[in-house]
Amino acid sequence: MKTIWLMLMLISSPNMPSVKYNALLYNTEAECMQSVADYLSYYEAKPQEYKNTLVTDAFCLPFEAFPIKGLNKTGA
Repeated sequence: MKTIWLMLMLISSPNMPSVKYNALLYNTEAECMQSVADYLSYYEAKPQEYKNTLVTDAFCLPFEAFPIKGLNKTGA
């Protein structure tokens, strides 16, 4: 088993029937945390009008997994 890191991004917009999500895998906590920081910085740089129509947050979650073929080659 190997610990991998799941970056979970949650997205909410007005009148959506549910919260949407997206997730990416990372080999290390540091890579995942950097990606979260980049993602949230990108969101914070958006104009307020955009933020009025979309709210988002992101988290890094550790996960024990069997080796994932190609994970080291994906850049994620």
